[in-house]
Amino acid sequence: VSISTVCRCVQEFCAAAETLLVPEQIRFTEQNRWGLPQCIGAIDGSHIPIIAPQDYHCDYFNRKGWHSIILQGVVDGKGLFWNVFTGLPGSLHDARVLRLSTLWEVASRGNHIPACTKNIAGVNPLQNWLLKPFIDTGRLTAEQRVYNMKISRARVVVENAFGRLKGRWRCLMKRNDCAVDLVKSMVLTCCALHNLCESHGEAYESAWDPPSAAEPVLALAQPVEEEGRDVREALMRYLNS
Repeated sequence: VSISTVCRCVQEFCAAAETLLVPEQIRFTEQNRWGLPQCIGAIDGSHIPIIAPQDYHCDYFNRKGWHSIILQGVVDGKGLFWNVFTGLPGSLHDARVLRLSTLWEVASRGNHIPACTKNIAGVNPLQNWLLKPFIDTGRLTAEQRVYNMKISRARVVVENAFGRLKGRWRCLMKRNDCAVDLVKSMVLTCCALHNLCESHGEAYESAWDPPSAAEPVLALAQPVEEEGRDVREALMRYLNS
């Protein structure tokens, strides 16, 4: 089979998957398995290697020294993606990607955030919907360390999801020489296929795991606003009670 035929098949399959499979497989499901009150998902991101595009190639040159697009994903308690956003240039900061993503728009409208929320230590934890660990300066209190440990334990599910995604679909780990729009379509298709395999209990072999030297997922860091500090402090006290 010629390369051009393979290319056409990939394009047609990914176009069909984007139209039919992605909306069916990547959708919101509220499954809290973290032990964190009203936590509806764990978020992370990763760089997908690409060949330098002809237009605006400098924008795609990331801090690691190669060209990429960014994949941002949110998973539920089972490690299934319920929100995926990809295609932005690799040079963008992860916080900027978040603000440009569909997730930010959805959360800003109040979608997926329950109308009836749980008050914790006098604070509503969903007034600010994104939380992060305390920065370890070597002087964390015992309560802060417990909070970080439980947040880190909750984040394992998204780190595992990205690992299994790339383990199954190896094209996401090596440089993709297709046009950026097609790479974006391939990434979305792989995320939908990941959900399909995981939800149907398809076997996954540990030998497929990406090598430890593979590009790690991004830690999404956000400036902590005053309201965010109140939420985090309240949740810290709740987790230590």
